Amino acid sequence: MKREVVVIGGGAAGMQTALRLAERGIRATIVEKESELGGKLKGWHRLFPSFTPAEELLAELRRRVEAARIEVLASAEVVSLAPGRVVLAGGETIECRAIALCSGFDLFDARIKEEYGYGIYDNVFTSADIERMFNEGRVTMADGRRPRRIALLHCVGSRDEKVCQSHCSRVCCITGVKQAMELRQLFPEADLFNFYMDIRMFGPGYEEMYRQAQQRDNIHFVRGRISEASPTIDGRLQIKAEDTLTGRPLRMSVDMLVLLVGMRAGGSNAAFAASAGVRRAASGFLEPEDLFLNSARSGVEGIFYAGTVTAPKNVGETLNEANVAADAIEAYLKNGR
Repeated sequence: MKREVVVIGGGAAGMQTALRLAERGIRATIVEKESELGGKLKGWHRLFPSFTPAEELLAELRRRVEAARIEVLASAEVVSLAPGRVVLAGGETIECRAIALCSGFDLFDARIKEEYGYGIYDNVFTSADIERMFNEGRVTMADGRRPRRIALLHCVGSRDEKVCQSHCSRVCCITGVKQAMELRQLFPEADLFNFYMDIRMFGPGYEEMYRQAQQRDNIHFVRGRISEASPTIDGRLQIKAEDTLTGRPLRMSVDMLVLLVGMRAGGSNAAFAASAGVRRAASGFLEPEDLFLNSARSGVEGIFYAGTVTAPKNVGETLNEANVAADAIEAYLKNGR
């Protein structure tokens, strides 16, 4: 059966795009490779800058999708697409009038940065690990002890030409601030340090959070990048860095090292670009037709974008862009396409 619109990806962007289309009387089918809707939002604990529980937003989006009776094809992975056609991993082809590509991003694999010891040393975690621990209600060291000193390292897998990730992931700085503030609540006696290259507080309420983290929560911010981490004889981690404001080298023993991993282009982008003829940027993200006037259009007939498939974004920007994409699809279909 031919669908009106196929939405590829059931994260925040995909759900909101389908919901906006439903409001316009347009039937959408969400194709999600995992067994349930939610995407990366499922792994978050609280959302910045309001500290709203991510589960509240996720539950409401899911509720609205169910109430709107939007068709969802779960555990279905898209392997290729072309105007008017989507092909699934099992070989099934879905025909449609338009496609909304909302397939999102991948997290940078911290194991690539071997100098930080992720997957090698105990008590080296990623920001995604910390979010999971927050959700589980238990953040501890490998041996169950409470950490006395925690370091958070920004820009792991972002702005790093050595790993072919030159772009800024945009949300890592505010994630580091948010997680440090949550860790302060859990461990009021601990020393907390954020190591950064540049603090980029671009969103509403972000600068206020940054100031509050310093002034109220006594979180230390050190301008400098950690060069390496190594285990100590007493089971801690020794980190080496340089305070670039003073020009002095710095060594510090910590109980826990948190790597704030960036966003990288989705692994399916190359296949989508090859099969549909859409453009990929040097970063691997997909390029819209025009950054200003047609940011939701791909430049290929009947294929549209929403969310982090084109660039790193926060949740609010993702939801807003989903509305823009749905409106562009509505205009496209009304023109008889």
